[in-house]
Amino acid sequence: MARTRATVIKGRERPLWREWAGALDRPLTSYYLILGTAVLLIALGLVMVLSSTMVKSISETGSSFSLFQKQLGAAVIGLPLMILASHMPQQVFRLVGYPAMIVSAALLLLTVFQGVEVNGATRWLDIGGLIVQPSEPAKLAFVLWGAGILARKDELSELTEWRHLLFPLLPGCGLLVLLVLLGSNLSTALVFLVTFLGLLWVVGAPGKLFVAMFGLVLGLALIAIAIEPYRMARVTTLFDPMADPQGAGMQSLHGRYALGTGGIFGVGIGASREKWGFLPFAESDFVFAIIGEEFGLIGTLLLLALFGVLGYAGLRVAFRVKEPFPRLAAFAIVTWIMGQTMINVGAVIGLLPVTGVPLPLVSYGGSSLITTMVALGVLLSLAKTEPQAQRALAARGPGWAQRALSWLGLENIANPVTGRGGAPSSGRAATARGPRTPGPRGGGTTAKYDSGPVPAGSRSRRNRRR
Repeated sequence: MARTRATVIKGRERPLWREWAGALDRPLTSYYLILGTAVLLIALGLVMVLSSTMVKSISETGSSFSLFQKQLGAAVIGLPLMILASHMPQQVFRLVGYPAMIVSAALLLLTVFQGVEVNGATRWLDIGGLIVQPSEPAKLAFVLWGAGILARKDELSELTEWRHLLFPLLPGCGLLVLLVLLGSNLSTALVFLVTFLGLLWVVGAPGKLFVAMFGLVLGLALIAIAIEPYRMARVTTLFDPMADPQGAGMQSLHGRYALGTGGIFGVGIGASREKWGFLPFAESDFVFAIIGEEFGLIGTLLLLALFGVLGYAGLRVAFRVKEPFPRLAAFAIVTWIMGQTMINVGAVIGLLPVTGVPLPLVSYGGSSLITTMVALGVLLSLAKTEPQAQRALAARGPGWAQRALSWLGLENIANPVTGRGGAPSSGRAATARGPRTPGPRGGGTTAKYDSGPVPAGSRSRRNRRR
């Protein structure tokens, strides 16, 4: 008998939506939602990079697959890194936060003086013939470092004062933003600032402090726009791209043409007209416009739905975990990815000025793709720290990562000693207890001492078994 709107359970009809809602209560739901949406977005990104770069690849190299091969190579590198990160315990991420932050700041500083300039912006660094964008891994480094800083302060109950909320988090973020702005990369600086605000929000900063920091971020953004003529031109052409159709308004104008041409169902995959040299950076900054042209409104809504599911799963992890570091890191990663997505999509549809921020997992760019995949691997690892997920995984036994760490003598990292409620213990050595044996009256409990058994009722209060 076909089931259409309800399922019969124990003689009663149960709506299907209740079954679907019940499926979300499974222990590893967050993990599989993140994994599934990540795989779908990566696959869609590879398809769209191939479609949007064929014309450009042929004109530059004579092969229609040259840029796609680079993106595919980045995905091949990022996949094992994402899998490896998904099996690492959270203690590893806390340990790498500080060194990753130091290395990222050093690479950004080196980019300012030795970087490769493209289209007036110095964002890339040539390392042995490999062109990388140091600001991308710096996003993940800032997330892990910031989450580790605030988690330690939370564990020490120091977050009741505003100075502990801002220091050293604010100076660290300010340093990265300054180095990025020196390379004329305002969009990435905004991502850092949005992530900073997200960390303050989830840690419970007072409303006045949060509003003050939001005002500071907005003021810095306005100053950065005002001091650069090309940024001011993008703002002025936001509402009227036809004012400069061959200059500052060109990208915005042709992005809207692409979305309008796609209609409801699109012109078909690979049939975009705007990618034939009309829409600049169609494979990176404006890949969302090509998706709208080839897949129509339906395709763009499905893409946004995938990002929505990814954001929901990440927030689900942040709200369900018990310890401060997983909660802060998960929320910061979601803020970074969702904030970057909204900035990119907002620029394409004309709600925000045109920026150079890529669409996560979808736009062309190896540094962005690899870094985002590693960040999702971290999020997958944090999803395993949900209480129900921990119990389900404990029933399966130790995984290969835990066994490998144990073989290396790092079993304390793989299986940290925890106290009640999952919080780390105070570090005092646990005392082994002897077996409980019946007392002389049959019901009492005794504890073994050097001087012989002592009745449980005669022991001091601190030594009684609770």
